[in-house]
Amino acid sequence: MAKTTKVSATNESSGLIVHISGLLPSLSPAEQRVARLVVADPADAARRTITDLATAAETSEATVIRFCRSVGMEGYPQLRIRLAAEAARRIEPPDARVVGGDIPPGADLAQIIATIAFNDARAVEETAEQLDPAVCEQVVDAINGAGRVDIYGAAASGFVASDFQQKLHRIGRTAFAWPDVHLALTSAALLGKGDVAIGISHSGTTSDVIEVLQQARARGATTVALTNFPRSPITEVADFVLTTAARETTYRSGAMASRLAQLTVVDCLFVGVAARNRSKARRALEVTAEAVQTHRVGAARRSK
Repeated sequence: MAKTTKVSATNESSGLIVHISGLLPSLSPAEQRVARLVVADPADAARRTITDLATAAETSEATVIRFCRSVGMEGYPQLRIRLAAEAARRIEPPDARVVGGDIPPGADLAQIIATIAFNDARAVEETAEQLDPAVCEQVVDAINGAGRVDIYGAAASGFVASDFQQKLHRIGRTAFAWPDVHLALTSAALLGKGDVAIGISHSGTTSDVIEVLQQARARGATTVALTNFPRSPITEVADFVLTTAARETTYRSGAMASRLAQLTVVDCLFVGVAARNRSKARRALEVTAEAVQTHRVGAARRSK
């Protein structure tokens, strides 16, 4: 029987803009237009009356109110207060500011570099800010007590899955990463109670990863979803949901920002697991480092 428990890592102290960005795909088209205005310029949105914001978003005041409730606000006054506070704490260098989260037409390479560096760094910072330590703790406990850990991801998220598998393997945890959906389904079918299955999908809509996680859950494994969107389909088959806070642009779908955000969460989980078995993990890292030492340039010369 499939589990019904689900815990999401939405931290109430995290930034409002991060929260709205994560919910954007689940909003109605009209609410999305409001959301994009708010995310693009919180300070400007905070200064607008409800009528002004509705007009700018080409929608109605009633839609703005529905948007407020969809993102957890009681009404428009509360949203304006939160947006003003958010704008006050967000300090963005002028050369790194991207209207609507995109690279503007005609941007020179210096601005592109500054923008990418700023957005990548912000993805890591905002991901850390909104992670719920209590949920991470539960996921670490599950991995630490697991007989085996399967990790699934496609395309760019597949690289993150492989990185996590390699990290866990180096400290003696039995872990596998399956980039091929047929192999992943075969492996998931052999999981059971006490095992952990982790699905990584930035969009949360990758059907291959969702299907495999669903198979693992049906077999009794504890399932974990790592996604940027807390209301995405993958969360429906996960016992625990961990979220990132990365914003992709037109030129950078599947960009480094999303992978850096995912790797930040992966590193937190890895170090958490290693800390549970500090001496064993340290010894495993030493042994594995020694095993490949002779394959480093100059190693043979230094051993003489």
